[in-house]
Amino acid sequence: MTTQTEIAPLVLIVSGPSGSGKSTLVQRILELPGTMPSISCTTRARRATEASGKCYDFVTEAEFDAMVARGEFLEYARVFGKHSYGTPLKWLEESRKKGLDLVLEIDVQGAAQVKQKLPESVAIFILPPSRQELERRLRDRGQDSEEEIARRLAKARDEIAQFGKYYDFCVVNEDVERAGREVQAIVIALRCTSARRRARVEQLLASFGRE
Repeated sequence: MTTQTEIAPLVLIVSGPSGSGKSTLVQRILELPGTMPSISCTTRARRATEASGKCYDFVTEAEFDAMVARGEFLEYARVFGKHSYGTPLKWLEESRKKGLDLVLEIDVQGAAQVKQKLPESVAIFILPPSRQELERRLRDRGQDSEEEIARRLAKARDEIAQFGKYYDFCVVNEDVERAGREVQAIVIALRCTSARRRARVEQLLASFGRE
């Protein structure tokens, strides 16, 4: 629970092209104590390996539209012109209530919306080491048609081109262990900034009493 003298928890945005490994690196951040995930809502069909409420909350188009109308999303967008994705505001409220840093795994469209609403949020972009490696990863998943792979690669180019607009950090995911250490180091460093430690400093100074 945060108090009035404490600064609000961090809001951490993690984005990257499909196949960049961002989901794995989000899990590395969530290994740090004091963090919690945001679970997105989506209208796409649930895959056999997915459980609702763990990776996504799966909702109908009508349910999604009703949530939009009620203003329940921090950000939302339609991806590839097919399915809708959104981040419910309830996760931001819960993170502040519990005093936990919130981790959002969202695309560039979503990052732009969150940055506009929460300028203090911190955005990390996960970059694949090369176009060739990104294509190899997409093919190795064995989930997508040639048309879908081409579309994902085209979207990756557009996302990478927008990196400088919204992102504060960039992690190249060539080696997942090193990239995992880097994303954790970013979070640890953010927690140690003088602005976020000011209350602790003042508390300690007060314990010395007046000269």
